[in-house]
Amino acid sequence: MTKKRKGLVIVNTGKGKGKTTAALGLLMRARGQGLQTCVIQFIKSDTGRWGEVKTAQELGIEWHKMGDGFTWLSKDVDESAAKARHGWKLAQEKIISGEYDLIVLDEFTYTMHFKWLDTQEVIDWLKANKPPEMHLVITGRYAPEALTEYADLVTEMTKIKHPFDQGRKAQRGIEF
Repeated sequence: MTKKRKGLVIVNTGKGKGKTTAALGLLMRARGQGLQTCVIQFIKSDTGRWGEVKTAQELGIEWHKMGDGFTWLSKDVDESAAKARHGWKLAQEKIISGEYDLIVLDEFTYTMHFKWLDTQEVIDWLKANKPPEMHLVITGRYAPEALTEYADLVTEMTKIKHPFDQGRKAQRGIEF
């Protein structure tokens, strides 16, 4: 078994809750081990005061919110797509900078699912440019098959039961 670190591509996908939560668990673990980390969110609005963002700011974790809210509620899908492409440019800069040990691209799968970015172009760019030791965590529903084939670790979250199904609203500290 080799001892040299290999930067993993990790995908958390599926319709169940916990994709971002699992990614942030890895982020916290990496940060606790002294690794340099960064989060780029592709859907959540920059006006949101999510609990994880507040904590990241307190801990000095670099965090970028590039979206305009949930795309299925967007009043301007073209603007949502433009923000996603801008987020990808930022992600590319962060990835090639060599400054990070772990980067989370939260809700990034939607950019490919909605065809705002071409999946194969994203994969080809990552193959050519991602530093070999850097870990990359990608979250979101509908991960394209090509992305899951490229990834080193893929977890599919499956919803079995959720409080929303019983008419309960999102709860502070659990959903946000």
